[in-house]
Amino acid sequence: MATRNWKKPAASNSSLASRILLSLICLVSLFLCFSLFRKDIVSPSLANSVVSEKSNSNCNYSDGRWIYDPMVSSPTRYDHTCKEIFKGWNCIASNKSNAIDILKWRWKPYNCDLQPFDPLRFLDKFRNSNIGFIGDSLNRNMFVSLFCTLKHVTPDVKKWRPAGADRGFTFVKYNLTIAYHRTNLLARYGRWSASSNSGVLESLGYKAGYRIDVDIPDGTWAEALSLHDILIFNTGHWWWAPSKFDPVKSPMLFFEKGVPVNPPVAPDAGLDMVLQHMVPYVEKKAPPNAILFFRTQSPRHFEGGDWDQGGSCPRSQPLVPQELEQFFSVENNGTNVETRLVNEHLRKVLKGSKFHILEITEMSEYRADAHPSTAGGKRHDDCMHWCLPGLTDTWNDLFIAHL
Repeated sequence: MATRNWKKPAASNSSLASRILLSLICLVSLFLCFSLFRKDIVSPSLANSVVSEKSNSNCNYSDGRWIYDPMVSSPTRYDHTCKEIFKGWNCIASNKSNAIDILKWRWKPYNCDLQPFDPLRFLDKFRNSNIGFIGDSLNRNMFVSLFCTLKHVTPDVKKWRPAGADRGFTFVKYNLTIAYHRTNLLARYGRWSASSNSGVLESLGYKAGYRIDVDIPDGTWAEALSLHDILIFNTGHWWWAPSKFDPVKSPMLFFEKGVPVNPPVAPDAGLDMVLQHMVPYVEKKAPPNAILFFRTQSPRHFEGGDWDQGGSCPRSQPLVPQELEQFFSVENNGTNVETRLVNEHLRKVLKGSKFHILEITEMSEYRADAHPSTAGGKRHDDCMHWCLPGLTDTWNDLFIAHL
């Protein structure tokens, strides 16, 4: 009896344990299934944030393609009513035939994603900061894009021009200032004429030209470095501008330490000299924690000649990859060759410096459709600047992704 009574409870305990174990297995299975199901219904915003964080960590943003989105029917960041848009760049107001189509193309890096930046998040993250754009009118193109995007979400703006700035604005609620300092060559330059006292240049037969002091920064930005926490530089277009610096009538004449460089050097060597002086000057004068960017060259898309030779940019769609070499190959030495030439000089001098290179050239080379062209209001087609809204909005996405 005692033996039989002892076995029966054991059997009951074993059965109970089996049922508990089976129940636990069922619960775990249900949990796993539910988890897998939940992964499939993650909200788009969360999915995008995950993609953004993954892409920001190790992404070659310049290696990609332009994707057409036919659903875009109007500007999404700001529109043509932003008053800071230069009239010649306002392609919507000027009724350029493809002004809206320009906005339907989105840059997609091959191995990651480049999301449009969130202006409110940007304003909050960089409150109490100053951002300076230093360069030619293409940097102004980028500056205006950023200004219009931010003003669209926070209209309380005051004009404020830091030392030497061409224009500047403070977003009052966030105490964030952005400013544009115009400089064509980064270095100081001005007209030069031969004097009665025969000097080095006079003895070589020079009668007039432009004096470029390779070791002296342009006054429009020289004293402003200490004011800015983030700086974006560019130079390039004016170094290959024979209409301005005619090699015979008005050549570029380079000076160092106040005396002419002798023998005189060509503009490309002069560019190297300027960069070799300006890069360490910025690194020395900027605040220790300043973030320094140098933007690569913005491409032009003149066809049939240069701007003063009847050149035009009639395309209504981006170029295809096979067409890029025709436009920009250094070997072909075409109308728009300075794009890649300038970049060769920039990369050589910037290597090992504190500057981050903002690589916008490759993505921009495709966009022969995105210039003001005949809608620019000039006597010639504008195939150098960009329509706004337009391509430089994507430049700012790239800039802020790097930040």
